[in-house]
Amino acid sequence: MILKLHCFFQIFEMGKTTTSRDWTQIYAIYGVDQWQTLLFLLFHALLFTILSVLYLLYFDAMGAFFESLFSVTGVTLPGGAARFAAGFTGSVTAISAVCLFFAAANFFYSAVPLHHDMALRMVGAVSDWSTVKHALDLGCGRGILLNAVATQLKKEGSSGRVVGLDRNKTTTLKTLRTAKIEGVGEYVTCREGDVRSLPFGDNYFDVVVSGVFVHTVGKEYGKRTVEAAAERTRVVGEVVRVLKPGGVGVVWDLLHVPEYVRRLQELKMEDIRVSERVTAFMVSSHIVSFRKPSQHIVGSGEVRLEWRC
Repeated sequence: MILKLHCFFQIFEMGKTTTSRDWTQIYAIYGVDQWQTLLFLLFHALLFTILSVLYLLYFDAMGAFFESLFSVTGVTLPGGAARFAAGFTGSVTAISAVCLFFAAANFFYSAVPLHHDMALRMVGAVSDWSTVKHALDLGCGRGILLNAVATQLKKEGSSGRVVGLDRNKTTTLKTLRTAKIEGVGEYVTCREGDVRSLPFGDNYFDVVVSGVFVHTVGKEYGKRTVEAAAERTRVVGEVVRVLKPGGVGVVWDLLHVPEYVRRLQELKMEDIRVSERVTAFMVSSHIVSFRKPSQHIVGSGEVRLEWRC
């Protein structure tokens, strides 16, 4: 395997198009997936904040409480130990509140502005959209990436269309509404389907994209089980199957990118590129792009590790 190190953002510079839209505009259209998680984090952050303030206001009382607790258990401690215990507990509570607020902020940032930014970078990974007639977005969800692709097709004046595939019919209906709001409804179609067995023929799409979705496949087996890994690599194989020879695949995902790279090498994909690490949803994420060879080539695949210069 040949390793080539060069700047990732030279490749994806096209995706960093300056836009006047801020996160409030993006949120107004797309909202937030898994808002229950965000509320859970915010609720516990507020709870720990209140507890830490109470520790501060009633510090002497808490010190007396710990002193009486130690005396009941028969533990003899040096002077000031009870106040230290109260201070330590209050400090841990305050730090927990800060961490929870940070986690909530990172979750919201990842779900809204970062997701939009990464969608633009992924669009920029495809060098020529003017020749694209059929594109596919796996796990289209709210449609941030789907509509970014459709917007690019519209800018190019292309007659191409992008299909959004999701396992939830209700989601696809909502996604179609966001496409109409973005003014790209005529470029978008959505359908329900299983990504492990794509309902499309071989060599059909010019471009296949997916944003923070593939890692959710096989989660019923557990995140780090052999069965779950097999399901994820099966999806990668399906992506390759439906790509036309010379077609481009671009996947942004969490945690399991090395699995995808190994599978792409096994399938003899060309120009495999892995981006630098981007923290999303409190874990590492990467963009992987590749090209399906025009003809079968025997030999190990090449992987380029793209790092910020």
